[in-house]
Amino acid sequence: MLREMLKYALILMCVTLAASGALGFVNQLTQPKIAAQKQLELQKGLSAVLPGTADGIIVPDEENAVYRGYANQDTSDFRGIAFSSFAKGYSSTIWTLVGLDSNGTVMKIRVLGQQETPGLGTKCMEIRSGESEPWWQAQFEGKFAPDLRVDKDGGEIVSITGATITSRAITNDIAARSGTIIEKLKMTE
Repeated sequence: MLREMLKYALILMCVTLAASGALGFVNQLTQPKIAAQKQLELQKGLSAVLPGTADGIIVPDEENAVYRGYANQDTSDFRGIAFSSFAKGYSSTIWTLVGLDSNGTVMKIRVLGQQETPGLGTKCMEIRSGESEPWWQAQFEGKFAPDLRVDKDGGEIVSITGATITSRAITNDIAARSGTIIEKLKMTE
């Protein structure tokens, strides 16, 4: 009986080691591809939230955790800054890129990553029929970023029906983070 239990334990251990090794190997193979894909998404997102930089350059400012966008390669004709927002939504952390002009007004936002409830929180990325941009994200454009609030908190951003937590998380995080950045960079002076 004991011998049989040891036999099964040894078999289980061998299967576990083989599975762990296989997972580690696959992880090593896919890690660079995943990192490259995220970098590509970031570059596309930065171009989207910083309009007018297509022929210019977007320069990371690591000290301030922002990206500075210029219309020209020689860093002339400043267009604005972009930053990442990581808001805790209902069921995930939501990665959003935000583009601000020199006055702190939102040019565009792009939700780049989320795992919210399908059919509810995922509507933050929904593109309606006949439109080219996500409807919920488009309503941020032209608004002073630190003043952003959802309608249920007295603001102008219409909450996603059934996903108030997601709507509020993204909006509040953008407002808080942009306020800090504007103050730090003295953008509105």
